[in-house]
Amino acid sequence: MRLSAENLAWSARGVPIVREVSLQVGAGETLGLIGPNGSGKSTLLRLLSGVLRPEAGEVWLGDTPLARMSRRHVAQLLAVVEQQAETAERITVQDAVELGRTPWLSALRPWSAEDDAAVAEALAEVEMSGFAGRDWATLSGGERQRVHIARALAQRPRILLLDEPTNHLDIHHQLSILRLVADLPVTTVLALHDLNQAMGCDRLGVMHHGRLVALGRPDQVLTTALLRDVFGVRATFLTDPADGERIIRFHAVS
Repeated sequence: MRLSAENLAWSARGVPIVREVSLQVGAGETLGLIGPNGSGKSTLLRLLSGVLRPEAGEVWLGDTPLARMSRRHVAQLLAVVEQQAETAERITVQDAVELGRTPWLSALRPWSAEDDAAVAEALAEVEMSGFAGRDWATLSGGERQRVHIARALAQRPRILLLDEPTNHLDIHHQLSILRLVADLPVTTVLALHDLNQAMGCDRLGVMHHGRLVALGRPDQVLTTALLRDVFGVRATFLTDPADGERIIRFHAVS
């Protein structure tokens, strides 16, 4: 499913956070959002998800404006993994992931074997099947992050939005989650800090001072000039002899 936005703007206490952002993400595409801290990445994701209502502009899911859709319908199409989403409730990992099935349940459509299968599959995909009975409060930050992703996968969305999905994860699980996300047959937008990881996305959008200042393939977007002007670093591009992929080494600007 296509996700698009036109001239999105949002402010906090009169301070512009997102300014005139327009983009389109094709069905099945993975778009990475990169930019310095405070550039507006997380706010843009919240606008795209409908968690925040834009002061100007509009978000579209396919051919339908997001603002005209019910929250239930949106949740059947779009899942969100926020950077920090905690709970004070005494729940198990199984309970947390089962919440992902809520948009599909009703009096006419009670819990079924299909929901059991969706939850079991989601837990397996993030390597958390053995944690199903564990209390949420006993999990590490990385384990909680994987459960959040499992909850989103259990929704079986057509669009997936993730804010720093590798946050708190060790390198093994960072790579496995990014590989999982890349292989999903869904439209994906994810905010990332690691620019070498971001190079694996189909396209990158660069946020700077609330504006989308670049949008294109990683090799088009990640130039030495952009990295200097937006991130304040010098960059050297190297070729990994193991697979021929390009990697970036960063240097402080002297």
